[in-house]
Amino acid sequence: MLKLVPTPIGNIGDISLRAIEALSEADILLCEDTRVTKKLIHILKERYGTQFKENQEFISLHSHNEKSFIQKLDVSFFDKEVVYVSDAGMPGISDPGQMLVRYAQQNSIDYDVLPGANALLTAFVASGFVQTQMLFWGFLPHKGKDRTVSLESALNSGFTTVLYESPHRIEKFLKEIITIDDTREIFIAKELSKKYQRYYFGTAGEILAKIDNEFRGEWVVVLGASKKHNTSAVSQSDILALDIPKKMQAKLIAKITGENTKECYQRIINL
Repeated sequence: MLKLVPTPIGNIGDISLRAIEALSEADILLCEDTRVTKKLIHILKERYGTQFKENQEFISLHSHNEKSFIQKLDVSFFDKEVVYVSDAGMPGISDPGQMLVRYAQQNSIDYDVLPGANALLTAFVASGFVQTQMLFWGFLPHKGKDRTVSLESALNSGFTTVLYESPHRIEKFLKEIITIDDTREIFIAKELSKKYQRYYFGTAGEILAKIDNEFRGEWVVVLGASKKHNTSAVSQSDILALDIPKKMQAKLIAKITGENTKECYQRIINL
């Protein structure tokens, strides 16, 4: 059986009884970082006296090897109790996990996903934005035109939008917001559930002044919904209806969907 187990995003007290039970009974632990998981297990042993199975196997499974690892799997691997944990939070949310779930579905393997701590929902609730329709944007591209296009799309989504940002780029992010929309209300949470947790609310300029160069730590950003939602946005159907070459259609559709252009072109050919 496969279990996806969330781990605390900061405060060890947020781990659930079910998560502790799953970790202690696992034969195999698939870990985003085996060192982080071993440290968590050591804390559970020392602080709570948790008893773990002897000879548990720790296997590294991260974003760089997830695809190749799953391609080599045999269904019999899940005859044992297999648990996947990311370093912090819910597996599958900007972390590996979804490919494992898909593999389990395709091969009729029993699996379960335990609920637990994640920065996405914690920040969304803490933001105070009353619109309950929400989009999760993940991480923006690091730089260049792709970053600008992605950020502008998030700002103009028409919904309260949550994204993650690193300590190395949070100052850059706020300055980008000031350039694009200096009146937009945003909420930023720093180091959720940890000792130096901080909440900031206001415009990007106001928040930048409050942070006062203290950019270290993990950040979650909640963008207030734009007041006007562009209901006249071009759809894939609109593009397919245009009397233009299919290669051009593929390029345009790829721009609005994020697909690979070649794969998009092949899909159009097959229509």
